[in-house]
Amino acid sequence: MPVIVADGCPLHVEVEGPEDAPALMLSNSLGTTLHMWDAQAAAFAAKFRLIRYDRRGHGKSGVTPGPYSMARFGQDAIAIMDALGVEKVHWLGLSMGGMVGQWLGANAPTRIDKLILSNTTSHYADKAPWDARIKTIREKGIAAIADMVMTVWFTERFRKSNPADVERMKAMLLATPAEGYIACCEAIRDMDLRDGLPSIKAPTMVIAGEHDPSTNIGAGEYMRSHIPGASMIVLDAAHISNVEQPDAYTREVLAFLSK
Repeated sequence: MPVIVADGCPLHVEVEGPEDAPALMLSNSLGTTLHMWDAQAAAFAAKFRLIRYDRRGHGKSGVTPGPYSMARFGQDAIAIMDALGVEKVHWLGLSMGGMVGQWLGANAPTRIDKLILSNTTSHYADKAPWDARIKTIREKGIAAIADMVMTVWFTERFRKSNPADVERMKAMLLATPAEGYIACCEAIRDMDLRDGLPSIKAPTMVIAGEHDPSTNIGAGEYMRSHIPGASMIVLDAAHISNVEQPDAYTREVLAFLSK
């Protein structure tokens, strides 16, 4: 699979599916790799040219010095599209991937066909939790927050009934380079994408998790109400809804993209 260099940073990219099919680009949450989409990959690749990648600071991609920003991540995505010769993509981003999607929708509208913003938000008014998380990781490492993060990512019901899935996702988090994770936390803490929402022209669907404590239904409703023509669905899940409700998630995404 290709390594694509964006402004000096090598980005690990995986592409599958028919070369002549419409492109669908997936963008991960903070602390995960492109394998967070494994439950959806086969179904998506059957209909689309599926593009997955590890964000800078994560997985098999490079770790460059911070600060990072949503503009930087958006430019990384465009560099991947350019290198693959893809003019326009459907964009599906979860959590941080949805933040990058908002930036792209507002700032690179010619590159986005349909836009799916999943379990995400445009802004965090309270910066203190991010500052506290950054401080903890600098002092004690990512392992110090891993168990807490699992309680945000998944409902208690899912953690008890699907321990192997939770452990797989926890392993992704623990393998994330601390420097890259912290730089991404800073980018999330400092972002404010609200002013760009009304300029998004791509057909947009917002996905929220009914039990998501990190990017709640209110955050989803804010995006839905400020992006012209956007729709919204709510799944019975916490933050990583594509893992907690894989079948429903896949079905809803494919239904939206087939309209």
